[in-house]
Amino acid sequence: MIKIDFTGSKVLVTGGAGFVGSNLVEAIVRAGGKVTVLDDLFTGKRENLDAGISYEFIKGSVTDYSLVRSAMEGVDYVAHLAARNIIVSTKNPREDYETNIGGTLNVLMAARETKPKRIVYTSSASIYGNPRILPIVEDEAPLTFSPYSVSKLAGENYCYAFYETYYVPVTVVRYSNIFGPKQDPINPYCGVISKFIEAIDGGKSLQVHGDGLQTRDFTYVDDATSGTLMALLSPRADGMVFNMGTGIETSIMGIVNILSELMGHKVTCDHVDRRDIDNIRRRVLNIERIRTRLRWHPQIGLREGLRRTIEWYQADKKNL
Repeated sequence: MIKIDFTGSKVLVTGGAGFVGSNLVEAIVRAGGKVTVLDDLFTGKRENLDAGISYEFIKGSVTDYSLVRSAMEGVDYVAHLAARNIIVSTKNPREDYETNIGGTLNVLMAARETKPKRIVYTSSASIYGNPRILPIVEDEAPLTFSPYSVSKLAGENYCYAFYETYYVPVTVVRYSNIFGPKQDPINPYCGVISKFIEAIDGGKSLQVHGDGLQTRDFTYVDDATSGTLMALLSPRADGMVFNMGTGIETSIMGIVNILSELMGHKVTCDHVDRRDIDNIRRRVLNIERIRTRLRWHPQIGLREGLRRTIEWYQADKKNL
């Protein structure tokens, strides 16, 4: 496994005040790095970043090329997480296009001039749509069923083009249903697990879209963070795309059952109509490529990850 050490390195994290981004920022600082966060705070929050760590914060959007270019001056590594997520993208495809595609192009164009050692672009398993074969390998033909998946795939393609044409050292990681601390249930754009935890804690019935038998590959945020940092540091990652999941398929009702047991509450579910984003029936990723090339594999199992997330939610609730 690659040693995660950023001592003496300057790192730009776009979207660094978001759920995954803030976890990433803190991990880089703990590993000795000097971090600049670029975030427009559309879904991110300054409160996500530990007040005890040192970092530079720039409020702004990746859609502003001059700002991106300035932020990347003298940077050694770039973790590009800034994006409009799937719910926002579905509601406003134009904003999705400008941020997810245009913002990624801005980062890559700036990299041609500033020449960082490596860029990691965080994509999504949503680009696979409903795959033909499970678990999904990186070479599976994409099926883009949402504006979000279209834009994330377009960002990937720009990364490949800049790697091949301009020799920009870039790596793509495809995240799969990340959950964990700092995924705020109050945020209307957050994932299902934090919403379920809040509802169970409040004695409310859970809203399950469809029959609840749809499956996903749920990945704990610490594992996604460590994999992203390893991709940033390893020359073996240049020009590569990696699935980042667990290789374990879990249904939504499976999540409900584990949360009910861990929280000690009897849970009732209201099965409501599917949303326009609920068009993927099954998803589980093959992670053999990242395991063999970077020696990364997830450390936190689903049950333990859920336990830690519940623990964080309850502690955060007391501090409000």
